[in-house]
Amino acid sequence: MAVSIPEEAEIVRAQRPIRVLAIGLRGIVGVQGGIETHARKLYPLLVRLGCQVEVLQRAPYYRGARPREWHGVALRYLWSPRTPGLETAVHSLLGILYAAIDRPDIVHLHAVGPAFLTPLARLLGLRVVVTHHAADYRREKWGWLARLLLETGERVGMRCANAPITVSAVLEDWVRRRYDVRPELIPNGAPRTRPLASKAALEELGLEPRRYVMCVARIDKVKRQLDLVDAFERSSLAGWKLVLVGACDGRDGYTTRLLERAARNPSVVLAGFRGGRALAELYSHCAVFVLPSSLEGHPIALLEALTYGVPVLASDIPENRALPIPSTSFFPVGDSESLARLLAEAAVWKAGGDDLSRIVKERFSWRRAAHLTRSVYDRVLARRA
Repeated sequence: MAVSIPEEAEIVRAQRPIRVLAIGLRGIVGVQGGIETHARKLYPLLVRLGCQVEVLQRAPYYRGARPREWHGVALRYLWSPRTPGLETAVHSLLGILYAAIDRPDIVHLHAVGPAFLTPLARLLGLRVVVTHHAADYRREKWGWLARLLLETGERVGMRCANAPITVSAVLEDWVRRRYDVRPELIPNGAPRTRPLASKAALEELGLEPRRYVMCVARIDKVKRQLDLVDAFERSSLAGWKLVLVGACDGRDGYTTRLLERAARNPSVVLAGFRGGRALAELYSHCAVFVLPSSLEGHPIALLEALTYGVPVLASDIPENRALPIPSTSFFPVGDSESLARLLAEAAVWKAGGDDLSRIVKERFSWRRAAHLTRSVYDRVLARRA
């Protein structure tokens, strides 16, 4: 039976408060990433549904002011190294030890890396919910040992959690077939947006409306922004610009090459991390949105672009294929020539994606995700009682 989901304005606090501790994201405030965006959208709604949510933020990402509350969500800062491979592991372990002392009703682990600690959390008497966001062990940057640990995290997280969650039907099917586990499917939502007429962000970056291609993703090898730069330069869109919206968290070889390419081409604009009204303006006046990544879970940025009625191009991977996008909008991963040919047609495209925008908003709802997550918490606590 379909669940009736109220409008956001009608969400009220539930009678029984549930204390939730979120572990696995780098931060909910001012940090870019799919899991971080997921948390920013979901947890304020869960607060309004009667949850007392505390998010563990990684202290090195907050050198300046450290607020203790954000939209009703409590914030706590724990140290972590900035060394790839150790950062998530150390912070998650410290988070589990903190939870063992604080004793929240629910420990909510995000991603398969932190999920490696699910058995430890259960041994400590904690009730654990694990959300599987993406098969992170498929990221090209990891060596064999890191991949083994991440695969183990996926296995024990899905099998040992009090309640496993997946964010896409692709991941749900994978978990069912591989581990004989039936996770709860709670897709990411899409924002209830309206295009903005204001252009302050465009003026700051030197952009003209409908004369730029945009990608929104953290600068990372798996997001393959260099493929997009190659395709953009081959497409010869005279007078157009390519806008890469995303933070550079480190200076690895891939990031260095991207920065060097951008420095040589004034038509490639590195916009850095953007959110709020600035990001909404960039979506509103974008001519075409491109997501060239080789790995996704349930791509939030792609959903956001669709809600603005922006024409999209996406890499041909199952997670992108699962979204209501025309088949002509896909290109093979890493195929810059195919992407260049599609971009060359962008000059004659029109936004006009109102029907697709409506479909996405109807199918993907953060309100629904919040209600389903709250009901998962309720079931976990009811079983324990």
